[in-house]
Amino acid sequence: MSITVNLSETILLIDSWANQEAIDKHHATPMMDTIVRLREKYDLHMTVERYSAIEMSETENQFIRR
Repeated sequence: MSITVNLSETILLIDSWANQEAIDKHHATPMMDTIVRLREKYDLHMTVERYSAIEMSETENQFIRR
C-alpha cells in the first residue's frame, strides 16, 4: 500500500511491506533505477523512517476502528 501526499515541495510516501525480502525485491525493480536517476538529476533529498507493527493491548484497541 502506498499513500502519497503533496505539501508544497514535500511528498510523503508510506509503504507497507511483509518483510525485508519484499523490500529488497522492490528496490531491485527498474522503477527504483528511475527514481535514483531523478533524485540525482534534481538534487532531491530524502528522509526515511522505519516502523514495525506491534501487538496492542485491549485498552489501546478500544480507540481503533478497523
